[in-house]
Amino acid sequence: MRRSRTKPRIVTFKADASLLAALEGIENRSEFIRSAVLAALENICPLCRGRGILTPNQKRHWVSFATDHNIEECNRCHEVRLVCRHAAADAEPHAS
Repeated sequence: MRRSRTKPRIVTFKADASLLAALEGIENRSEFIRSAVLAALENICPLCRGRGILTPNQKRHWVSFATDHNIEECNRCHEVRLVCRHAAADAEPHAS
């Protein structure tokens, strides 16, 4: 049986001089970095998972998905969004 770890583990990463300089004035750098990583993980692409490229199989799935979906600019917030061609053209996910 595996025990869950309750003690935090240390993770390190390389940073260039400009990133180090930007982090220098932050009082609790560890908490700031933890929060930034968690926020970034909540916003990664569900298809490429943050790599920025698709594998050949992912590309094949995307091409299949794209046959019924468009990438369009939202009329309200002007962000790019996926729109199903079968959905109502004026359906917007924003609250009024």
